[in-house]
Amino acid sequence: MPTCTAPASSSAPARRALLGAALAGCLAAALPGAAFAQGKPITLIVPFAAGGGVDATARLVNTKLGEVLGQPVLIENVAGAAGTIGTQKAARSAPDGLTLLFAVASPLNVAPLVNPSAVRYDTFKDFTPIATVGVSPFVLVGRANLPAADASGLIEYARAHPGTLNFGTDGVGTSLHVTAELIKQRAGIDIVHVPYKSGPQVLTDVAGGQLDLAVLPLSLALPFIQDGKVRGLGVTSKARAAIAPKVPALAETPALKDLEVDSWLGILAPAGVPAPQAAKLAQAVETTMKDPDVVRRLAEIAVRPLVLAGPAFGDYLAKERRTVQDVVTKANIKAE
Repeated sequence: MPTCTAPASSSAPARRALLGAALAGCLAAALPGAAFAQGKPITLIVPFAAGGGVDATARLVNTKLGEVLGQPVLIENVAGAAGTIGTQKAARSAPDGLTLLFAVASPLNVAPLVNPSAVRYDTFKDFTPIATVGVSPFVLVGRANLPAADASGLIEYARAHPGTLNFGTDGVGTSLHVTAELIKQRAGIDIVHVPYKSGPQVLTDVAGGQLDLAVLPLSLALPFIQDGKVRGLGVTSKARAAIAPKVPALAETPALKDLEVDSWLGILAPAGVPAPQAAKLAQAVETTMKDPDVVRRLAEIAVRPLVLAGPAFGDYLAKERRTVQDVVTKANIKAE
């Protein structure tokens, strides 16, 4: 333990003040995680490029989260390899509560199954789940002149014409790809996957008629749906999205009645972060997600607040892993 001494001073009050400061500094140096309580900045790693949907959500949360915690929460974008580079950096960070990961499913529960040789972390051993922030649905869209007016019509047509329709996603083994394969498996249809490099490219080609179908983030596709450039066949959440009440839920279709896929966003810490810090962070997330301004701004990008803290978040991840594993195995999805 460090030795603490108070600097000499000419007056008794000054000596007492200096002694208090010295003792506080000594305790901060000696106690585990004391830096967290000292108000030092927290780095929130976003494993995707600035300007994307995940980054936008993180930036709507971090300022208020910092206010609640009483210390700045700074965004660090570490993009690359479908989110795995930034996720790996977070996993290898010190478990002091000062480095966190703003996560989604792809790098944590899809990449380890689709491309295990390229992933250098274990979702369940290398992270401490803090709390989910919210969920957002994907949406199945079709070209405007698709020979099906709704999801039921699409399933009927696809069953009658196997292998003739195609769908685009943002790449092999992404969350969008896995979701599309899940829809195919539940509906019992054969539709050909066409991988792209980004969601906006997919959306452009569906609107232009070069692609039949696509599974995309609702926030990305909604303006095209509202303008009639693409047909919104259904959102993947259990119920309709408040931001798009005219777009049915795919679960309303008899063949897909049990379908429920939400794209979650959440915060994790490196494994080993002290339990009191994890609890404090989880409570701060819960408080942040009750802020009316945060809720309103997230709703504008189709994110619905949902806080699952600590073990509940861990259980959610484990359940999702089992679902993804089943889809990946049946569809034989492998990284290119």
